[in-house]
Amino acid sequence: MKRLSRKKLQLRKLPVFKTIISKKYFLFPFIVASMAIFGLIGYIVIILMGNYVIDEKKLVMDSTTTMVDENGNQIASLFFENREIVGIDQIPEYVQNAFVAVEDNRFYEHRGIDVRAIGRAVYRDILARSKVEGGSTLTQQLAKNIFLTNEKSWLRKTKEAVIAINLERRYTKKEIMEMYLNQIYFGHGAYGVQAASELYFNKDVEDLTVEQGAMLAALPKAPNSFSPINYPEEAKKRRDLVLHLMERHGYLEPEETVAFMGRTIGLNVQDMPEKQEFLTYIDMVMNEAEVKYGITPEELHRGGYSITVPLHVQAQKAAFERFQDNEYFPGNNGDVEGAFVLMDQKNGGVLAVIGGRNYVTKGINRVEIKRQPGSTLKPLAVYAPALEEGKYEPYSLLKDELLSYGEGQEAYTPRNYHHQYKKEVTMYDAIKDSLNAPAVWALNELGIERSKSYLTKMGLDIPDNGLAIALGGLQNGITPLELTKAYRAFGNNGKTIEPYFIKEIKTRKGEIIAKVKKMENEVFSEQTAWEMTRMLEGAVQNGTASAGELLGDLAGKTGTTNFPGVEGAIKDTWFIGYTTDVIGTVWMGYDTTTKEQFLTGGGAYPTRIFKDILTDAGLDNTSFTVPAGVTDLEEPIILPERLTLKGSIGFHPFSLFTAKLSWNEVEDEDERVVYRIYSVLENESILLGEVTGTNQYTVEHINVLHAPHFYVVPYNTQTEKEGNPSERVKPSF
Repeated sequence: MKRLSRKKLQLRKLPVFKTIISKKYFLFPFIVASMAIFGLIGYIVIILMGNYVIDEKKLVMDSTTTMVDENGNQIASLFFENREIVGIDQIPEYVQNAFVAVEDNRFYEHRGIDVRAIGRAVYRDILARSKVEGGSTLTQQLAKNIFLTNEKSWLRKTKEAVIAINLERRYTKKEIMEMYLNQIYFGHGAYGVQAASELYFNKDVEDLTVEQGAMLAALPKAPNSFSPINYPEEAKKRRDLVLHLMERHGYLEPEETVAFMGRTIGLNVQDMPEKQEFLTYIDMVMNEAEVKYGITPEELHRGGYSITVPLHVQAQKAAFERFQDNEYFPGNNGDVEGAFVLMDQKNGGVLAVIGGRNYVTKGINRVEIKRQPGSTLKPLAVYAPALEEGKYEPYSLLKDELLSYGEGQEAYTPRNYHHQYKKEVTMYDAIKDSLNAPAVWALNELGIERSKSYLTKMGLDIPDNGLAIALGGLQNGITPLELTKAYRAFGNNGKTIEPYFIKEIKTRKGEIIAKVKKMENEVFSEQTAWEMTRMLEGAVQNGTASAGELLGDLAGKTGTTNFPGVEGAIKDTWFIGYTTDVIGTVWMGYDTTTKEQFLTGGGAYPTRIFKDILTDAGLDNTSFTVPAGVTDLEEPIILPERLTLKGSIGFHPFSLFTAKLSWNEVEDEDERVVYRIYSVLENESILLGEVTGTNQYTVEHINVLHAPHFYVVPYNTQTEKEGNPSERVKPSF
């Protein structure tokens, strides 16, 4: 084959080469146009996809709900994620700059994704043959944390980019920065920059220093590894790196940076107080929020509400501590349980509540469990209704006898706890000594239906229809909270009030969405309520509720129910008491009483712990005052049990012979006692006269040849009954 010269060969190829060149010039504009079209289409697709990928409801972050007392002091926090949302204006600019410097230094330049950073990251990953650098912007991190999972795939990264671009279109840089700083996790359960600031430095984010802001900015990359609590040295190195980057990107001067790096971390870790003493209260707040205001526990844990509660912190803590002391709880083993509730007399706010000695969240809440109330029901079911109906007065005499009601096996025979009977006692003494026989007799006289009508007004709807109601022998029983509500009628002019745990609820924006309404119900007249208070005060001073000590005035009633399986065993024991300011109930017993476990003591135990709780809480020094327009109840007149009479005959010029009678002075004698003087002649007693405030009496014109016998009898003007007479005496010279 004939070979061509190189020159001829080149000439033959030249037309082909020219053709190729001409084609490239022709294709280049087409390629550029195509790329532009595809880019535009891609951008439009990204925008359209954003409308489907972004669910703006997810941008509403969970935030912590706080419970505060009426003085604004925080009691507890409710959260799934411990987060307190703050506005961007509350976050210092240097704190924002710290995050920008370490996480996304071109944050204010890109539109969601940083192509330059992505390219740099890919280049370094290739050189290292592994992933050593990320290219995510703050906006991409926000997109991933809110809308996506942590799976590592191209699809997830594509979605992240799509969402980031659309977030930048919809929101300003300030809004994105605000969302980012409120959303990210800082370790140890703290979400968002405010919660982190409180946790690590015990201050608001607006009060952070530059180096403290740098410390927080150092955490999101690896909150556990850089924890200043667990790894202070590693944390400081990471913080100093952030400070260095802030200087590098123009946020700090070199001199400042050196000074900040020289400082310690300066932790002031917030002491997360043990909230065990508040567990019952928190549960009852959440329950009221759901039942009364339709806010579920889940919403409370996410919604960032502020709930103002009437909690009295000192009373709550005092009750919790006293309930841990076994000395207050009488039982044959250490499993004795208890419940306590304390309410504000005036407005019905619950000040303290204990649902059990070792209460756990959502556990058995004994404040809401019905128990047999025992003698605490006597004033509610018998004595106050009897006063209100005008059937009896405080010093009216009631039968105190062993009586049976009904016939045969259906007969009901109430017995006094000490098996002693006085035939008659005043209502005052029946309450003071918690006697059973007079209570049942009075209920029988009053009528069960009439009694129950008053119980219904107090919110105590009971199915029982027997005389055992008088002694608290109920089919279902009542709860400590119900008992507290009912007794409030005595301490507040005859009106009950609806207890509440929530004063008001505010949204995170400060809008009030729930507010308590005072709900009172008149049951008794003011006169009846005051007379009951005076009699119940007597029970505390000199009766069954005298155990323990309290500085101020207290009215109250004990109650005890027996366990029939064992002689002397007690099933439930109660005390309900009130001052001018507060009213509360204590219950003690076992969750299940058996022959093997039962109470070994009665009403003195709950009475003592109640008084000690009030003392610990500083609620022990108030005094009762007579309400305007109400007649006060006199103290009961106490007649002397025994009188010793002496008599002598003397001479008087005008009266001839006189008999001078005198009897012994009684210690702490009641000056209101009337003494009646009788003469006895031929077995006929004649009332000669009465004296008050003295122990002497003179009888004139005595026939010394036929002098009579004399005796003295104390007389009670309240009951219109005489007491024990003295022995008969015949005076002599």
